Amino acid sequence: MIGSDHAIHSLTDTMALTEREKMLANVPYWANDRELVELRLAAARHLHRFNHSAPDDRATRTQIISELLASVGPGCEIYPPFHCDYGKHIQAGKNLYINVNCTILDCNWVTIGDDVLIAPNVQIYTAYHPIDPAMRLTGVEMAAPITIGNNVWLGGGAIVCPGVTIGDNSTIGAGSVVTKSIPSGVVAVGNPCRVIRSVAPKET
Repeated sequence: MIGSDHAIHSLTDTMALTEREKMLANVPYWANDRELVELRLAAARHLHRFNHSAPDDRATRTQIISELLASVGPGCEIYPPFHCDYGKHIQAGKNLYINVNCTILDCNWVTIGDDVLIAPNVQIYTAYHPIDPAMRLTGVEMAAPITIGNNVWLGGGAIVCPGVTIGDNSTIGAGSVVTKSIPSGVVAVGNPCRVIRSVAPKET
């Protein structure tokens, strides 16, 4: 009975959450909830301004990014077009560099460390759908957080999947699909992405 009581309490606790709180807790939630729709619309407005800004208007771009993201350190440089769901669930350190056509589905927290390099066409997905076909038809979604450590380089076209952590000083090869966490100080490539070697501390 203890297990049953625990399950009941867990269900009750989940039902008391808002849809955004459920989303950030990685439990099933309704993406069409009014609060979430309004947050996505607000992000879309920021992104429209950013993606249509003049190439030499860095001051405007910096201001928009500071308003869009939850937090971002100094030295951030993002090139349009840039896409995200909410922006408010992205935390980034200093000297972040994002090249063109990056997509971040930040339905859960995306935490990016210092000195991270993100090449063109990189996709970072916290969002996912139920594998069970019947449950998928209900329309619920889930999202698992992603963490990218300090001094990480994501090669062009890399895809980072929900729930993944990439350790400090690691490199992800171009076109890789990162389905599982990657340790610090390695080079990892492929689909699925796998470690092929470690990186010496002073290696060029």
